[in-house]
This record gives sequence, structure tokens and C-alpha cells, in this order.
Amino acid sequence: MIIPTRLLGRTARLRWVHLVLGGAALMPYFLLGAVIVGAVTGGANVYGSLPLQLAAFACALPIAAVSALFPIARPLSVAAARALCGVDPAALADGPAGSRAARVRTAGWFTLHIGLGGVISGMTLALPPFAVALIALPFFAALRDSRLGMPVFDGWTVLLAAPVGLASLLALVCCAAGCGALLARWAPRLLGPTPADRLAAAEQRAAELAVRNRLARELHDSVGHALSAVTLQASAARRVFDRDPAFVREALAAIEETTRRTVGELDAVLGLLRQGDDEVAGGAGPGLTGLDGLLSRTGLKVSYTADGDLAAVPELVSREAYRIVQEGLSNALRHGGAAPVALRIAVDGEGVEIVMENPLSGTAPVVRPGGGRGLLGIAERAALLGGRAQAGPKDGVWRLTARFPVGGAR
Repeated sequence: MIIPTRLLGRTARLRWVHLVLGGAALMPYFLLGAVIVGAVTGGANVYGSLPLQLAAFACALPIAAVSALFPIARPLSVAAARALCGVDPAALADGPAGSRAARVRTAGWFTLHIGLGGVISGMTLALPPFAVALIALPFFAALRDSRLGMPVFDGWTVLLAAPVGLASLLALVCCAAGCGALLARWAPRLLGPTPADRLAAAEQRAAELAVRNRLARELHDSVGHALSAVTLQASAARRVFDRDPAFVREALAAIEETTRRTVGELDAVLGLLRQGDDEVAGGAGPGLTGLDGLLSRTGLKVSYTADGDLAAVPELVSREAYRIVQEGLSNALRHGGAAPVALRIAVDGEGVEIVMENPLSGTAPVVRPGGGRGLLGIAERAALLGGRAQAGPKDGVWRLTARFPVGGAR
């Protein structure tokens, strides 16, 4: 059963169709080759001479190879190979051929396809009628008339006609299966991704990953900070609910304002998902000049000192610095509770420096399920800006420092 399946199974039949399509694609080039051969031979009848037909076939192949150098040829060839050749779709490249090596490989594949396809198509058209006539020859005397163009069979040679006809059909099937298998073997090599394609795909994946990481940091910093602030305000209000209604009203107002602002930031961040990479890289967002509003809603007592012109910091650097401060405040809530925070931001000709300190509460910090990624996000933001960040307990206080150049955003 293995041999019949390889010769006449579904994969073999699809490959046969693929070869016939290659023969059909050959025809325009063959006609052009016939015109060239006819002109060279002084107007000889190309279609009436087998040597001239072979010459036209030989002229057609290089013309086809040149036409396949266009980038669009690879997607068309890949689509046909994936559907009909029975090869692993992942082994073939996507998109037009962008490099010289890819175009040369595609031209080689196209030439091989239409060359083998032309031979198999010609055999498919010619052999079956001839083989059927040979098989029927012993039973119909009229077929043995030489005027029909059949070979002359008489005597015992008539008995050989049927086996020769069957052998012709078997030869056709074997040739089609063999050529189809040859194309399937060469498809990954000629239509597969080149080193340039792999590099472009890796760069695209890296760009997509950078965008996803940026959006994750934005969501973490904005929503995470808001939830930490809301948790602190709600906890404080619950403890003094019966004793200080005025404070409770202030806490609820702060919670309302924080959640409203966070919903707006969340909409802005999610809006980045509908924009291109360039827009994501330069999307608008809160910056250092908006820190006063952040500090007033955080629920902490913050001693804030600013040295230098914060408005002169470039937008991207200012936005990333704002997020670092925001995450630092969220971290202070977890490690220091309601302890006061000292924040200093210095801007000079060399860069921006952020220093944040708060006393440790002495109790275990609030840990979110699955752990947090705030400090890692701060380090990533600082690294993207060409600087560095450090955070940790030191001499009874939690200290966060970050420094990066003003023009160092990458």
C-alpha cells in the first residue's frame, strides 16, 4: 500500500496539479521563446519540429527566471507550494522577496517549477490517449490501420501493445510523483526564509515586544499607583470612620478623584494599542510638570524639592521620569505605610536625577499576589533612557535613586 499511496495518494495528486499549473504558467514564456526561435531560424515552423520546440523551451526558461526576480513572485509561489506541495507551511517565507538572495532563490524555484511542470504537462496531455489506444489495439482491428498514425503492429507484436500502454501510464505516474517530490524537497530551500528574512522577523518581534513592555509598564505604573493610593485612603478612612467624618469625606473625595484620573490614563494607554509604533513611542502623557497634581492625590505627606527647569526636559524623558516617581510613591505606600516621603528632582545640563526616601515602617510590606514588577519597571525605564536606577533599604529608610541623561532616550 505504501507505493500506491506515494504514487496516487492525495499528496501525490496535489503535487501533480501543482506541476500542471507550472506547465500552464510556462505557456506565455514558451510562446515568446517560439517567436525568438522562429526569428532566428528564418520563419521556420517551430511547432512542427521537435528540436525547434525544445529550443523554444530552452529559451523560455531564462525569460521566466528574469520575470521571477520581481519581489511579488515569492508570495505567489509560496501560496501555491503551501497549498499543493505538502510541505511544512512554517518552512516557507512570508512576504515579498526583499533581498537579492531571496529574489535569486525565488527565480530558481520558479524556473524549476515551470520547467518540470512543462515536461509533466506535456506527458499528461500526450501519454494517456496514446496508452489507451495501445491497450485497445488487440481488440480493435481498425486501430492497427497505419493511416491513423499509430505504429504498425502485426502478428505477435499486437500482444505487446497492451503491456506497453500500461507501462506508459505507470511511467507517467512515476514521473509526476518523482517531480512532485523533488519540488517538495527543494521548496524549503528556495522559498524558505533567508538570513535577511530571519533578521527582519527578529527585529519585528523585538519591536512588538518593546511596545508590549511599554504598555505593560504604563498600565502597571498608572493603575498600580492608583490602587495603592486608594487602598491607603480607604484604610485610613475606615479607621477613623466614627471619630472624624471630615477626614472620611476628604478621603472619599481623594479616592473619587484618583479613580477618575486613573480611568482617563487607562483610556489613554489603551488608546496606544490602536496606534502605530511611532505614535506609541511619542504618545502624550503626564510629565514632570504634572507632579503637583500627582502628589496632592497620593495620600502621602511628600516633601518635594525641584532644582532646575522641569519644563525644559524633553517630553519622552519627562514622561518616563513621571512614571518613575509614580511607581516610587506606590512602593513607598507598600514599604512605609503613611510615613512621609522626601522627593528631590534635579535637572542640570547633564541629566535628570530623582531621589526619593521614606522611613521604613518596620512591618512587612504589602505584597500583591504573584509579586510586583515595579522596581524592575523603574530599572527598565531608566535603562531605556540611557541611565540607571537603584532602590532598597539603607540606614532605616527606603531609598530610590534614578539618573539618566536629558537627551539619552532611545
